[in-house]
Amino acid sequence: MSRFFVESLGGDFDSLALRDDDAGSRAELAPGRGGMLTGLRVGGDELLYLDPESLADVRRNVRGGNPVLFPTPGKLVEDRWQRGGASGWLKQHGFGRALPWEVVATGVDHGAWARLRLSSSERTRPNWPWEFQTDFTYRLQGNCVRIEIDVRNNDSKPMPFGVGFHPYFLVPQAQKAQTVVGTPATRGLDNRTGETVAFRGLDLDGDEVDMHLGDHGATWAPLRRPDRDRAVVVTGSEAFTHWVVWTLAGKDFVCVEPWTCPGDAMNSGDRLLRCEPGQSVGLWLTISYQ
Repeated sequence: MSRFFVESLGGDFDSLALRDDDAGSRAELAPGRGGMLTGLRVGGDELLYLDPESLADVRRNVRGGNPVLFPTPGKLVEDRWQRGGASGWLKQHGFGRALPWEVVATGVDHGAWARLRLSSSERTRPNWPWEFQTDFTYRLQGNCVRIEIDVRNNDSKPMPFGVGFHPYFLVPQAQKAQTVVGTPATRGLDNRTGETVAFRGLDLDGDEVDMHLGDHGATWAPLRRPDRDRAVVVTGSEAFTHWVVWTLAGKDFVCVEPWTCPGDAMNSGDRLLRCEPGQSVGLWLTISYQ
């Protein structure tokens, strides 16, 4: 008898559920709402926060789940970029989270999985003048969801880009003071003030935390709540070098965000990835509960 299942949930965003019944784990996806992971439950514990009203309102960015940041994470100065003779305008975190993705395949071999695709179109070309195809394969097995990323450049010129994720982990406000995000960082950019400061830990119980970890020096980070025996661990391929922690007072989430480059990289060039014509760049990310 199979342990893995892919279930169509329908609705406005063609939602899907990936299930591993032996592990008691379930991941929910909203392909039509930015190709994002909206829920992740392992052994009875929900790991992600989601504001359902923001999910339902397509005029708003979704607050919750794991939004996709593509083709550039972070904010551009004045929302504009210019590089190699090309230029454009992009809102914060790019267009990937705002556009519908296509479900191109599903399966139950080596986990329950679904492959979602975003391709260049009339909605992307005015401000992103490259022909591209981006596939995200979400694969659930055991206590872990793995996101396999394939960015293909179908253009005649090299394509610079970045990828990031913005997972909202469920942390009740009452648990924030004792919640720990593991990092060896010694300095960070406080995005509220624009100042680089000595990093002495995170007060997640304050009004707002928006800390870019300057020397995190790892491609993984754990988040541990005081009321749970297991930690949520985010692990990425080696290109995920820029990590951000964000939370707001009164909101039951802490975001631990892996990016391949900092904000405004399309202007600064800092850690931009490059995909040659006719080639692909592969990346991966996992969220596990261990």
